[in-house]
Amino acid sequence: MPQWLDPLFRWIHVIAGITWIGLLYFFNWINGPFAATLDAESKKKVVPELLPRALYWFRWGAAWTWFTGVLLLGIVFYHGRHVFEGNEANWGAATIIMIVLTFFGVHIYDVLVKKVLSDPKLQFFGGWILASGVVYLYRLWPGWSLRGMAIHLGVMFGTFMAFNVWFRIWPAQKKIIAAIKNGEAPDGDLAKLAGTRSKHNTYMSIPLVAAMLNAHDVTWLDMPWKWSLAILGGWAVCWYLYGLSKKVEGF
Repeated sequence: MPQWLDPLFRWIHVIAGITWIGLLYFFNWINGPFAATLDAESKKKVVPELLPRALYWFRWGAAWTWFTGVLLLGIVFYHGRHVFEGNEANWGAATIIMIVLTFFGVHIYDVLVKKVLSDPKLQFFGGWILASGVVYLYRLWPGWSLRGMAIHLGVMFGTFMAFNVWFRIWPAQKKIIAAIKNGEAPDGDLAKLAGTRSKHNTYMSIPLVAAMLNAHDVTWLDMPWKWSLAILGGWAVCWYLYGLSKKVEGF
């Protein structure tokens, strides 16, 4: 495999990721509180001009971040065998099942949020318990390395987030923007859907970044229970920043 593919994909991954996550924080901690101060006429003028532009970079940043992340996963962790303890390849049933869960568990998440975990508190603590359980499975069942455990946690959250962007947030926002442009009230269910999934992405982004960084150095997060606490701590920080964003005012 050509050695130049690794740095090329990393470069694209980082640039796309900065674009995606930066806009995610803009939408949730800046644009959300700002939009709440606009009257109907102001929204009719601002929203159709601002959001399509921002959402273009947002959704394609998500797509390229996820795509190059999967390529890097294949190059570094599967081809390079860093996913396995001692770099000893073990492509048994447990490994295959956990990889499938990493990429297709998003459908379980989608159903749980829509049908079971409808209350925000249940989503917070239920999501934390489920994510912690997956971390333990990554480490203890297929016997993956600490790096393998960390990178797959990041890939799982990244897959959930990219799914939300393309299949929940963007389709809903297209209809919301069209309604506002036509002077109509947006569908409340669509607004709730887009807002909820965007908030989920904001919470998941913090342990996602921690997983990506610590997949290369697991000195501090060297046990599954530490990752469980890191997820909870990251979500607590996110909750605090949401509260802070409501207090920041314009001139």
